[in-house]
Order: sequence, then C-alpha cells, then structure tokens
Amino acid sequence: MIYAVQNCMAEWSYSSVKAYEDPFNEVEMDLICTDPDGEERKVPAFWTGEQTWRVRYSSPKVGRHSFRTSCSDAGNPDLHGREGDLEVVPYEGENPLLLHGPLRVSRGRRHLEHLDGTPFFWLGDTWWMGLCNRWSWPQDLRTMVADRLSKGFSVIQIVAGLYPDMPPFDERGANEAGYPWEAGYERINPAYFDMADLRMAYLVQSGLLPCIVGFWGYFLKFAGAQVLRKHWRYLVARWGAYPVVWCTAGEGLMPYYLDRNEVTQGDEYQNMLRAAWSDMVRYIRSIDGYGHPITIHPTRLGHDQVDDPEVLDIDMLQTGHIDGRANTVNSLIASLDLEPKLPVLIAEVGYEGILESNREEFQRFFFWSSMLSGAMGFTYGANGIWQINRRGKPFGPSPHGNEWGDLPWEDACLLPGSQQVGLGKRLLERYRWWEIEPHPEWVEPHHTGEDRLQPYAAGIPGQVRLIYLPFPRSGDLKVTGLASGGEYHSYFYDPKSGREEVRGRVLADAQGEFLVDRPSLWRDWILVLEDR
Repeated sequence: MIYAVQNCMAEWSYSSVKAYEDPFNEVEMDLICTDPDGEERKVPAFWTGEQTWRVRYSSPKVGRHSFRTSCSDAGNPDLHGREGDLEVVPYEGENPLLLHGPLRVSRGRRHLEHLDGTPFFWLGDTWWMGLCNRWSWPQDLRTMVADRLSKGFSVIQIVAGLYPDMPPFDERGANEAGYPWEAGYERINPAYFDMADLRMAYLVQSGLLPCIVGFWGYFLKFAGAQVLRKHWRYLVARWGAYPVVWCTAGEGLMPYYLDRNEVTQGDEYQNMLRAAWSDMVRYIRSIDGYGHPITIHPTRLGHDQVDDPEVLDIDMLQTGHIDGRANTVNSLIASLDLEPKLPVLIAEVGYEGILESNREEFQRFFFWSSMLSGAMGFTYGANGIWQINRRGKPFGPSPHGNEWGDLPWEDACLLPGSQQVGLGKRLLERYRWWEIEPHPEWVEPHHTGEDRLQPYAAGIPGQVRLIYLPFPRSGDLKVTGLASGGEYHSYFYDPKSGREEVRGRVLADAQGEFLVDRPSLWRDWILVLEDR
C-alpha cells in the first residue's frame, strides 16, 4: 500500500533486472490508476538513469485507488503489469494550490479556477532561465520566491531547459548537472532534471504555480519534432503530478535569431510552424492524464501560433518592449473578439528597465489598462531577472551580438513596478474580480482605438466601478451610466503606494452622472465607486 495526500505528489520507482542498452529510447512506461469513483487516469513514467523508472501521481479524490503499470516491453515483468493500491488522505494545509486543487478553465471561459471552483488570479513573473545555475540553489531562489510571495505573485513562467536568447548547449543554460539533453539530442540527462526538481518543488511548496514552457520555438529546427515530443513526455512525467500550466513553446513563430529571412517570415514556413505547434499541443494533451491547461507563448497573439485555436485553453499575448502601451490594449481587445473564446493573458510586455525604459509608471499602465479591458491575468517581467544577470557577470550578448542590459537580478527584483502590480492585484481582490467586465462608456472621456491613453472603466453593475486615470487631467472627467440619484461610496486609490483618499458619499444627478474632482497628487490614480 502506498499512502498519499490529496493533491500532493506521491512517487515510487521500478527497476528492471533486464538490462537495456539505451533505456531512455527503448522503453516507455505508464501508470494507469483507477480512482474511488472508477475513473481511470494514465500518466507517463520517466527514466531516472541506469535501469530505473519512476512514477509520480496525485489525485484530488480521497480514498482507495488501484494502479497497474504498462510498459512498451510487455515481456518484462519488472516493468509491465505491476499492480498495487494507493490510499489518498485529505490535505489539511493552507497552500492554496493544494487546498483548492489544480487549475482548469472556468465555465464562462473568461478566467482560470481551481478544481473546487475557487477563482485563480494570475499575477505572473518571468523567470525564463530559472532552472539553470545562474541562480544558486537554494539561496538565490529562496530570496526570489520570498520577494514575489510578499508582493502577491501567484505564477512563475519558466523554461524547461531549452532556453531563449542563446544557441543550443550554451554554457549559460547549464545547471549543476549539465544540460537537459546530451549533445546531438540522443537522450535526456536525468541528472539535470533532478536539480530542476528541487527548484520546481520549492515553487509549488511555496504556493507559486509553475507555468512550464517546454522550450523556445526555434528548437524545432535544432532538435526536431520527435525529440521535442520526447522532451514533453519527460516533462509531463516529471511534473504533471504538480498543479501546473503547460506552455507548448516560447515565441512559436519566431525563427532562430540568425535565421530571419524572407523564407522564415513567409506564409509557407509560418503555416508549417502553426501546424507543428497544433500537433504538439494535441500530443501533450494525449499524454497528460491530469488535463492541465495548455497554452503557447506567442510572437504576438496565441491564436496566431497554431492553425487550430481549438487546441488551446489560454490565449497568451506578447505585446512589445518598445512602448507597447497602445499595442497591448489593441491586441487584448482583438483577442477577446476571436473564436473560440479563451481566457486572455498578457504574458509578456515591456520588461521593467529593458532598453532603459518601461519604468514603474509603464508597469502600472500595462497592468491596469489590461485588467480593466478584459484580461484574466497579467505577467510582469524585469530586465535582469528573465535572463538572470549575476553581479559582475551579466548574461552577456544575444546571438545577434547585443546585450539587453547588465542590471543584476538582486537589484532588478527591487524595481518598484513589481510591488505596484502586486498592489493592483490586492485592490482587485477586494471584489469579485472574476466578474469585473470592461465598461469604457462609464467614463467620459474614455480610451478608444485612436487614443489608448484616456481613462479606462470596468466593474460589476450594481456593485463596484473602477476607473483608471492614466495621466493627470486638467479638464472635466464625468462618470456616466449611474442610477439616477444613486448613492455611492467613493475613494481614490494610489496605484503606486496603495494609499487611499476617501471621498465618501457621492450622489449621481438625475441623468445618472457626476463630475469627478481631482485627487491630491498630479499623476495616475484609480477611482473606486462602491454601490450603496
């Protein structure tokens, strides 16, 4: 009998007396588990080195489970047809990922929620190279986790070893055990993933959801689709028992940095990539018995990266590092109008400090304009963290020869924008944020396709309105669409400090309108109206 805790990973191993010359490539093994309700779930096992395979399993259902193994070498009794029982007991801790269960898309397809129906607020951070040894284990990772938790972050976007912004097998992509694959992609390196396990487990134990990017898209050229399928099978086997989101690839339609030409930018090549990524998503879904949400990190819109958007669960957006303000809102609104309807997420925009720009006021604009325009979540990024610049040893040049910056990660983690987007999340969490809908017509003037720097309005009719004022205003600002003579409690919220200026009772006129007075400081604010 094996004992496990609800929503927590249990693991055990099987060793083969029969010796395989190339066990990783010769053998595939699965665990088939039947829960107390008779539902069956199949998950892959992973090779750990020599002649040993491990299985990892988790279940939200309490009670007796039975399992058996299935091996591609059905004649090996050490690996095939092994049976047993698993007893799952209730989880009694406070980790929200384990208390509420893994994620799924909500019924309304506007946001993510836990298995028990609890809405999940996605506030992500970008640690693309967080599994390499540019961060020491455990000190540096623990420092970053503590900082992000204190600011309210809930997701970490992280690449599983095959990184952006470097050629394959670049020393900057190694961890304490080397590279994730042997040279030539002959087989996986289990020791690399043993070290990555420590980091991944710490994220989950801390309550941070890993959004795992399998690889950067151009590895389709370097490794080929068959190797990348094996890579994904290994990731699902290693980490599928955790609460995770799968991100199929990074910048799916972008060729390798030195290969950009008319062919790689042409329709025929781009359509080949779209078909390949749709097939990869279908493959991930076929081997993931847990049904974790699947997305893809785009060159612009997630919908554009595949030839069949029906395969995706989340539409990620990347909206630009060079003043992406208008493009962010335009892309978001365009994506919300596409079919099929998907939760839309700003997954990459204007890293704070990159190109010596996108400072804290930009981060506030990206967050608030996105969340009040219908985004289900927001991912922040800081230059120095995504590539992990070490003090005295920055990441260095990209393949094209330029460097993005040399700010050390210890300094980048203190950039004020990370605190300020966390304050935004905390304000939204005072209300039923998952029910908040855009209502630009609630304020005049308001942003339009011609001017995205005007005010934004959103809220829940009859409950609350939030109006974002991106820039200081000298003219009149009018709130509209209120109940005639309606009474509201109002306050200004400072998105930089979290300070509030309470204005108290507000009465709408006979036309359901009122003019807004100015807050004390001459910059951006949030006006909140609570329906009384």
